[in-house]
Amino acid sequence: MDMLLCFVEIFSILCCCIIYYYHLQTKKASASEPTEWPVLGHLFGMFANIHRFHDWATDILAGGWHNFEARAGLTGIRFFITCDPSNVRHIFTSNFANYPKGDEYAEIFDVLGNGIFNADGESWRSQRAKAQMLMAGARFRAFAARSSRDKAEKSLLPLLAHAADTGARCDLHDLFLRLTFDVTCTLVFGVDTGCLSAGLPVIPFARAMDDVLETLFLRHIIPMSCWKLMYRLEVGTERKMAVARRTIDRFVAETIAKRRADMIRQGTSNSDDLLSSFISHDDDDTSNGNDVVDETDEFLRDTTVNLLLAGRDTTGAALSWFFYILSKNPRVEQKLLEELAPIAAQKGGDGGGMVIFDASELKNLVYLQAALSECLRLYPSVPFEHKAVAADDVLPSGHEMKAGDKVLVFSYSMGRMEGVWGKDCTEFLPERWITSEGKLRYEPSYKFFSFNAGPRTCLGKELAFVQLKTVAAAVMWNFAVEVVPGHAVEPKLSIILHMKNGLAVTVKRRATMASC
Repeated sequence: MDMLLCFVEIFSILCCCIIYYYHLQTKKASASEPTEWPVLGHLFGMFANIHRFHDWATDILAGGWHNFEARAGLTGIRFFITCDPSNVRHIFTSNFANYPKGDEYAEIFDVLGNGIFNADGESWRSQRAKAQMLMAGARFRAFAARSSRDKAEKSLLPLLAHAADTGARCDLHDLFLRLTFDVTCTLVFGVDTGCLSAGLPVIPFARAMDDVLETLFLRHIIPMSCWKLMYRLEVGTERKMAVARRTIDRFVAETIAKRRADMIRQGTSNSDDLLSSFISHDDDDTSNGNDVVDETDEFLRDTTVNLLLAGRDTTGAALSWFFYILSKNPRVEQKLLEELAPIAAQKGGDGGGMVIFDASELKNLVYLQAALSECLRLYPSVPFEHKAVAADDVLPSGHEMKAGDKVLVFSYSMGRMEGVWGKDCTEFLPERWITSEGKLRYEPSYKFFSFNAGPRTCLGKELAFVQLKTVAAAVMWNFAVEVVPGHAVEPKLSIILHMKNGLAVTVKRRATMASC
């Protein structure tokens, strides 16, 4: 009994000390500076603000001149959080070799295998060169533009027309993700999964990708030893990850096997998808031994899953935020319609019929490009990037980096910094991207970080803009989109800037736009 009382007294004193320490820290800290707790470090603040993680990081960076050093308590891990353009240029360009993705990144993103997102050094250079060669070809680019146009015309517009005619609400975020999933699967695998078909069926492969993204986000803030134990035990979110991986691996393996069989039966492949191109390219360089084929299949699995993740979710998320922000800025929407009107008129689109635009017709539209860029500045599809520090270094901001430190670059926060974009940084102003001569204004990638920067700049940037323009123009010209009043729009816990509650909208067919 005496020992129990002694324990209670010690525990009470310890609690009082922690509370007193917290009181002192909060008195010293500013409103934007998180408290560093004993044992937990800054992890407590991260978990306490997990529901508003991106805005929490933005508040901290705004109060810390775009930089903040965080510590993960007893783990000894140091995180340097930044949205400083000078630091971004140093990390991603000037001293690129010293800031690899790193082993920890590869472990967090283990579902991507040895693909281009996880790779460093020579492996990364080789994969990037091969992917760039295949994606840069005129044939593939035409295939990508045609696939986006066809999916918008034959699947998305009819679904929206039905919603308009029946007065039904629809989740535009879900529709865009389904569209980009179908298009990306077509481009990568040569397979249309039918995710956007009538009835909006549940596609196990698509659901698995959603579960993967949610788990990958949590792995960034849960200590590695904890989530690895959860994965081994298959509990919590890691249980969903284990099931999702099996679903993804099964789909990809079956698709690769079918494509190989088709190519053997036909003797060649007339398909323009990337999987067929990779198989043809590898078959030119390797023998037909079973061991080599097994190794190649692993490479194909990793490569295609990486490309699918890059293409599907980022573009679908960008389209969702674009129509959300357009609904709050009718002035911008009207200017976009006026820009589209001459093209639509040439296509006979002023008589009330449905209009779909070709990529070549939208290529030189300055205001459309500016509006999409402005949306991506405020709502980048990938809100933060993760880097490791290979050797001690000093950043342009004066902060000292130690080998083994982790760096998080917040593109979401960068777009909201007055010191980077001016006092109107939180406003949606496509005009900031247009010069006085009416031409597009160039912004360096270390400032407009939505497509990464330096040697790792996104290979699919131009393809992404083609898809964004094609779908956005088709939807906004044919339909007036209104967000349902009272619908809460906020980011989801994911490494991609998805919408937590979707985007509930009503749509109406537009009247003739001849007046534009």
